[in-house]
Amino acid sequence: MTDGDTGARDDAGPDRSALLLRGGLAVVLLAAVGATGGWLLAGEDDPPAPPAAAESPPSTGTPDAARPTPGRSAPQAPRTTAPSRSAGLTVPPVVGEEFTDARDELREKRLGWRLVFGQGTGTTVERTSPEVGTEVQPGRTVTLYVSGPAPATTVPDVVGDDCDDAADELVDEGFYPHYRTGKTGKVSRQDPAGDGAGRWNDQVSIWCGDAPEDGGSPSPTP
Repeated sequence: MTDGDTGARDDAGPDRSALLLRGGLAVVLLAAVGATGGWLLAGEDDPPAPPAAAESPPSTGTPDAARPTPGRSAPQAPRTTAPSRSAGLTVPPVVGEEFTDARDELREKRLGWRLVFGQGTGTTVERTSPEVGTEVQPGRTVTLYVSGPAPATTVPDVVGDDCDDAADELVDEGFYPHYRTGKTGKVSRQDPAGDGAGRWNDQVSIWCGDAPEDGGSPSPTP
């Protein structure tokens, strides 16, 4: 009698383990072959390289010294001072005019004058120095050469006037003031006396200040 054991061997256990092992190896090989076949089919000769490291942007090559500094302006060229000009002021065309009119015209243009009388006849201007049309600066003295001698005129009476006013009046009438005791105060004396006879370009002496009690020359006012 038997206990029901047929005596058949169970080979399924070891054979199945080997089969599973071989199947696992096949899967791994297929995965490797698939990955390799992917870049081969893509036409690449070499396997893909790892991504390159990021590079910094190229330098502009501009040195620090050449870069503009905030708040600092670029250097400017030095300025040059233009030479002063006469602003179009010239000796007016006074040749042939009466010397009194010529003198007044010079005064209006803020030019000085000097009268030089001649030995001929008449009272007109024969020439000027500088010449007519010459560019001049304000205040320049222009000499007027008159054809004839200095004409007669009357000396103004300036006693009692302020010294500055007296001098202006004498100049207007063609005389030159000569200050004997300074240029301040009132005129206490003059020579020649007022209302006397004289000629253009004559000199008139004036004493400015209080007259001394002894009748001498007046002392200037402080």
